[in-house]
Amino acid sequence: MGYTQRLKTLEIYFFRLGLMAMEKTFGVIGSGSWATAIVKLLSNNSDRVNWWIRNEDSVAYVKKFRHNDRYLQSVEFDLDRIHPNSDLKHVIESSDVLVIAVPSAFVFKTFSGFTCQGIEDKILFSAIKGIVPEYHSIPAKFFHKEFGIPYERIGIISGPCHAEEIALERLSYLTLACQDLDIAQDMAGALACRYVKTSASDDLFGTEISAVMKNIMAIASGICHGLGYGDNFQAVLISNAIREIECFVDAVNPVHRDVKSSAYLGDLLVTAYSKFSRNRTFGVMIGKGYSVKAAQLEMSMIAEGYFAVASIIEMNKKYEAELPITAAVYRILYDRISPVIEINLLKDALN
Repeated sequence: MGYTQRLKTLEIYFFRLGLMAMEKTFGVIGSGSWATAIVKLLSNNSDRVNWWIRNEDSVAYVKKFRHNDRYLQSVEFDLDRIHPNSDLKHVIESSDVLVIAVPSAFVFKTFSGFTCQGIEDKILFSAIKGIVPEYHSIPAKFFHKEFGIPYERIGIISGPCHAEEIALERLSYLTLACQDLDIAQDMAGALACRYVKTSASDDLFGTEISAVMKNIMAIASGICHGLGYGDNFQAVLISNAIREIECFVDAVNPVHRDVKSSAYLGDLLVTAYSKFSRNRTFGVMIGKGYSVKAAQLEMSMIAEGYFAVASIIEMNKKYEAELPITAAVYRILYDRISPVIEINLLKDALN
C-alpha cells in the first residue's frame, strides 16, 4: 500500500471514529486544568459535552464568559456544545461516556454515598492519574467496586501530556487504554484533533499504575533538583525510575508490555522534567527545605504523588517488589527523614 493510500485509509478511520464521537454524549466530572483541557478536546468532535463543575458560581462564570474562571483561562468554550452544570447526578445520567477528572484525594468524597440509576452501564474513563487513598487502589478498581462497572467498560486517559500545552494547542500525544480495545479506539477518535495524536491500548492496569508511579518519580526528581543535583544524576535517577515502575507493574499485572512506549516512559519523562509538572514542583520545594504542609499550601494544585506514594507502599506489602526510589520518597514525605540524608543513601542504590 502506497503512502497516499495509507493516508487515505487513516483519514477514513479517524472520520469513522469522529462520527462515533458525534453520536455519543460525553460527561466530564471535574473543573481543574486537566478536566478543562479534556472538555476543550471533546468539544472538537462531539455535539454535546456535559461538564460537572462543583461550584455554582464557576458554572455561571463559564456560561457568561465562556472561560473557566480558575484554570486554563485562555481556553474559550463553544457553549452550543458544552453544557456546564453543578448537578452531578444530572450530568452522569444524561451522558453515555463519563470522564472522571477530579484529584485522586477527592474521588472518594465526591462519590461517597452517591447513587445513580444505570451508572453500571456507562463507559467510564479515568483522567485522574492518581490513586484513591481511602482504597489504596487505582481508580479503575474503585469504580468497579463502588458502581459495578465492568473492567471492560473502564478506561484511562494517559499522557505524555500537560493540560497547559493542550490550552496552547501544542502538539501532544495521548494513550487511551481499556481492556476492550474497540472502546479505547473510539475514545482515541473522540479526543484526536489537529494538535493531539492518540493511540489505543488494552493494558488498562499497567497504564494506570504507571501513571500513578510516574508522579512519585517526578517528586523524587524535583527533590534532587532542589538539592542541587545536576542533569547527569537526573538521567541515572529516571533510567532507574522506569525500571522500578516496570518491576511493580509486572508484579501487579504480569502481561507483556513495552515500557519504552510513550504511555510509560514518555509520560514519566514529561512529568519528571517539565516546568508544568506539579509533582516535580512539589519535590523541588521539599528539596529546598519546605515542609510538606508548607509546600502544599504554596501550590494551587494537588500533587498526586504525595498521596500515591503511601498507597503504593501499602500495596507493595503484598508484592514485595524492590522499590528504592518510592521508599525514599515515602520516608522523606511521611517519616520526615532529611532529603539530604535520604537521597545520599539512595544514590548508592542506583546504577
